[in-house]
Amino acid sequence: MAAKIQAIEVSKRFGPQVALDGLSLEIAPGEVFGLIGPNGAGKTTFLRILTGYWLPTAGDVLIDGDSVVANRTAVQARLGYACEQPKLYMDHGVETFLRFMGELRGLGGDELRAAVEGVIARFGLDEVRRRRIGLLSKGFRQRVSLAQALLHNPSLLVIDEPTVGLDPRQQLDLRQVIQSLGSHHTVLLCTHQLREAESICDRVGLLDRGRLIRLFESDELAAAGSLEELFMAQTAPRAEAQP
Repeated sequence: MAAKIQAIEVSKRFGPQVALDGLSLEIAPGEVFGLIGPNGAGKTTFLRILTGYWLPTAGDVLIDGDSVVANRTAVQARLGYACEQPKLYMDHGVETFLRFMGELRGLGGDELRAAVEGVIARFGLDEVRRRRIGLLSKGFRQRVSLAQALLHNPSLLVIDEPTVGLDPRQQLDLRQVIQSLGSHHTVLLCTHQLREAESICDRVGLLDRGRLIRLFESDELAAAGSLEELFMAQTAPRAEAQP
């Protein structure tokens, strides 16, 4: 079952530096939601708080009502995470690696076998299932990263910059796969690519200096030529009214 996400006045400080500043946000079950913004906007900080890697300085994030602050272990058990630089064992075969990751998630026996076969089919990995991960293209490695994140059928899937470094064909293939996930999971996608957010996401949030500047429906992004132009249009000071 897809998860409902609620960020409530989330702040994160590192000494005098403010990485998140009272961020509030709600993501509906089954929604594919994108976070965009320039470097330093707070995207990665929010992902690390959402996944329980960091605790917020103030505020909280709820996943189906469970607090990341108070119930971090329970929340982590219900989410999957695929990061920009996949943490993969390069000397493992694909199937061996997926079985190992499933065991770490508490799967075993028929349940583990079904989970591994399911993600291999879902992400088109059958042709490389016995190949060492270190010998795969980056596109296939990203597929393996997504596959391990879905082994335990999480209600929330968090994906950070999934298509960086892929060629156009690989980008298109992976975007189609991610878009299809929204029918069974809530998906939070962090990306620098405006067109990626437009093509994959139902809604998109623009961050700047730890604050949510504006929420967009995905079709509203078509008029923006680039992320930089969108960012400038939303953050440029308004001209004062003339007397």
